[in-house]
Parts: sequence; C-alpha cells; structure tokens
Amino acid sequence: QVQLVESGGGLVQPGGSLRLSCAASGSIFRFYAMNWYRQAPGSQRDLVATITTGGDTNYADSVKGRFTISRDNAKNTVYLQMNSLKPEDTAVYYCNLRSRSEYWGQGTQVTVSS
Repeated sequence: QVQLVESGGGLVQPGGSLRLSCAASGSIFRFYAMNWYRQAPGSQRDLVATITTGGDTNYADSVKGRFTISRDNAKNTVYLQMNSLKPEDTAVYYCNLRSRSEYWGQGTQVTVSS
C-alpha cells in the first residue's frame, strides 16, 4: 500500500512561484515514474508533468519552460517547482503513482490571483 501526501499549495500572485511536494510511504517509490496532475473546477484532471525512475521528464505544453518536476528517492519525495504562475494554473494539484495499482494523493489547492 502506498500513501501520497501533497503539500505546498496556496495563494500566489500572477508571476509568482510555488513549490509543491509529494511524500510517498512504502518502499516502491524509487521503482516507478511519478506524475503530477491538476484539476480546475468543472474540468477534467490533466497530466502536468512526469518524471521517470531515471530522471527523464515530460511536461504538458501549457507548463513547459515554467514548471520543473524533480524527485529525491532517498526522501521518497517528488517536487513540482512552478514559476511564472498564471491565473489559468489555478487548480487542485495531485501527485500520482501508477504500478499494478494506481495511487493518488489528496490534492493541494493552488490559486493564482491578484
């Protein structure tokens, strides 16, 4: 069983930055890619960024050049550094691990507003 706990969300002005963290319990973290998703009100949950076990990354076009995903296997933690935030980045952000089962955190709210 894996538990994922996100933190780091909040209210930030346009152009600002936030760093999200997702801490995983258990011992399988290092063996799987990790994902960040987001879901705005009334919208579907969309993939934002992925990092493989080897550190390769992939991003949605809407966040390329602004967001950076990273992982620390020693701490069982994945991060999402978000810079140059825009109002359209407002959403609940979720981390995700997909093994034989799929695991989600509870989500952390990010609000970008002046």
